[in-house]
Amino acid sequence: MPDQVPTKPPKPEPGVVASSVYAKGKRIADIPVDEAGQWQKKSGHVVWIGLFEPGRELLNRVKRQLNLHPLAIEDAEKAHQHPKIEEYGDALFIVARTAQMVSGKIAFGETHLFVGKGYVVSVRHGASASYSTVREHCESCQKMLSHGEDYILYKILDFIVDNYTPVVEAVRKEVEVLEDRVLHEKISTRQVQRLYALRRELLKLRNAVLPLVDICRRLEHAELLPIDAEMRSHFRDVTDHIQRVQDGIDSLREVLAFAFEASLMMGQAQQSAVTRKLAAWAAILAVPTAVAGIYGMNFEHMPELKWQYGYFAILALIVALCGFLYYRFKRNDWL
Repeated sequence: MPDQVPTKPPKPEPGVVASSVYAKGKRIADIPVDEAGQWQKKSGHVVWIGLFEPGRELLNRVKRQLNLHPLAIEDAEKAHQHPKIEEYGDALFIVARTAQMVSGKIAFGETHLFVGKGYVVSVRHGASASYSTVREHCESCQKMLSHGEDYILYKILDFIVDNYTPVVEAVRKEVEVLEDRVLHEKISTRQVQRLYALRRELLKLRNAVLPLVDICRRLEHAELLPIDAEMRSHFRDVTDHIQRVQDGIDSLREVLAFAFEASLMMGQAQQSAVTRKLAAWAAILAVPTAVAGIYGMNFEHMPELKWQYGYFAILALIVALCGFLYYRFKRNDWL
């Protein structure tokens, strides 16, 4: 293996976002995946490989180079794993859920992290921001990057958690708009459905966020994990960020629950108002119906039939009774 920096970077390979080696906080070279094992074995060197939805063949090549556990590789190939942290000898395998706003909805992805002596491998699936920003930030802080794979792991987890915040804020803005509509105007069925959908998406986001608290606490406190003691305190900062995100999610879910209940109550109130109006008009129309029914029975001896003013008297009676009922219903806000 050459000890000098290659004159030409490796050709782009499908599934490989970046593959570099670092020493003392500086990038030494961009290397092919098939040279990762040779560089990782050199003292003081760290190989950082970023993959996006890699195929089985590429994962197996990385596995052979860095001696990764086959069970972890099997999990990394699949994109539907629960957030977790597992130990395989002196190496760690971490699964974290990522989230982004896509077309007004929360889209979820996954990041699988392999961390061991002299290497970090990140495998992204689905909706996830590129970690090129993390790489650039790490390379600009050579002193911190000299801590090696532990600092890289911290920065990736911190980046994942920080990307939850724009998602929560986007949902918050939409929730505030819907909440104002619920309180000040008639809400449509579509908007009620959106309230329910947002609450369900926030529950999924909460389920993605919460396991990271346990992961970071284990990285911070567990003495058996292969994490530099000097770097453990940094994971406490990630835990604090996660808890703030969790508090924001919980508060939004409460607001959505209240808004959903308010929309149901207002819908019931509108239905009750319509029912009262229909009942009031039915009572008013019952008066002429009853009178007409009586005089439609065709009895022979009905005194009013022979009276000269009988027709006008009956009309006046109907109008008076209907007017009285209308007044009473109007006064009681039924009309």
